[in-house]
Amino acid sequence: MHLVPADRAGHRTIDGHRVCEAIAAIGDPAHVRTWAERFSLLADPGRLALLLALHRAGPLAVSDLAVATGMRDPAASQALRLLRTAGVVTGDKDGRVVRYRLVDEAMRPLLDACAAAEHHEPTVAVG
Repeated sequence: MHLVPADRAGHRTIDGHRVCEAIAAIGDPAHVRTWAERFSLLADPGRLALLLALHRAGPLAVSDLAVATGMRDPAASQALRLLRTAGVVTGDKDGRVVRYRLVDEAMRPLLDACAAAEHHEPTVAVG
């Protein structure tokens, strides 16, 4: 049980080798926290809709994103502000218009999976 941290070394385990495999699979707690924060951004339907729109359609202004997602301009703007603060999107000013775009490359595979899942919803057996 070489991977068990000292503060947990005295705890009873059933399958010590699997505990070490689990610790290795979890990896660095900071990395886990970073991914949990990414997933929390995707957990809100409005933010997820904005990210899917930006991922597929490219840079869009707040008003266009609001129309595309069915959100009101202030709600879209607030969600984009949160996404910008998290480093997921950025806004590029073009005169008086700010167009937002996705900049977090780690989000792209998640959004691809989300978009692909729409076409392959799991079926539930009723019996």
